[in-house]
Amino acid sequence: MSQSNINPYGAVDLSALAKPAAPAGAAGTGAPAAVGGLVVDVDEAGFQAVVDQSMTVPVVIDFWADWCGPCKQLSPVLERLAAADDGRWLLAKVDLDANPRLGEAFQVQSIPAVFAVVKGQPIPLFQGALPEAQVRQYLDELLRVAEANGVSGRVQVGDAPVAETEPEVDPRYDEAYDAIERGDLDAAAAAYRSLLDQSPGDADAQAGLGQVELLRRTQAVDERAVRKTAAENPDDVAAQAAVADLDLLGGQVEDAFNRLLDLVRRLSGSERDAARTHLVSLFELVGNQDDRVAKARTALANALF
Repeated sequence: MSQSNINPYGAVDLSALAKPAAPAGAAGTGAPAAVGGLVVDVDEAGFQAVVDQSMTVPVVIDFWADWCGPCKQLSPVLERLAAADDGRWLLAKVDLDANPRLGEAFQVQSIPAVFAVVKGQPIPLFQGALPEAQVRQYLDELLRVAEANGVSGRVQVGDAPVAETEPEVDPRYDEAYDAIERGDLDAAAAAYRSLLDQSPGDADAQAGLGQVELLRRTQAVDERAVRKTAAENPDDVAAQAAVADLDLLGGQVEDAFNRLLDLVRRLSGSERDAARTHLVSLFELVGNQDDRVAKARTALANALF
């Protein structure tokens, strides 16, 4: 990968997100827990701290969402590489659903999406859950660009307050998570089904299985061909459902919902029921707490009754 793959000038204007720095230790500033950890969760209120940090070390921004299966593959890779590089860069994780303005500022089109910030300047890196070796190449190139611009410090982990630790992950899901991380979706699905055989009401296992099944349906498809087929067959439920899956995976949640809602409005009988069933499965992937799901459920009820 040549240096030309990374644009050191960026293509994003972050000025609209800039906030005056608050006094150290002030409550409610939204600062990331750690400017003193190698991996931090960041929201819009704390983003200025990320920009400030980028003056001394490169900051890698990982845009993710809870419903995004590929994000669950990429995030552990980034976290592992952050630990391996021992403070040469900071990994800032941004929940896109909770911080849509940050996504708009970075012009995020689909997730996972990875950017960097160096000396306050945003740098697009890559999209999608790339293999670890390829992610390593992007990070190595970023470090070269940062050093060329005089940014070669280290994250001072020990000097900052210790961040609250996240709750431990239930070890029952380890087999499924490990399978997802190594890209074995069949094994991950089998692990989740085994958990559901033991506990049919396990909501986390149900959600995990749904995410894995979405990944399996979209894993090897030719997106251009799928979209062409759907355009040529507007009433073909399978074709439209395939595009809805791709839209959901890419973060275009409302587009996915609206495509299937249009089918429900137009079709009847078993085809209408198939479209409704697939739409409901996507609701479950995104989660009932999401406003877009609530809006689409209302639209579905109106279409049906």
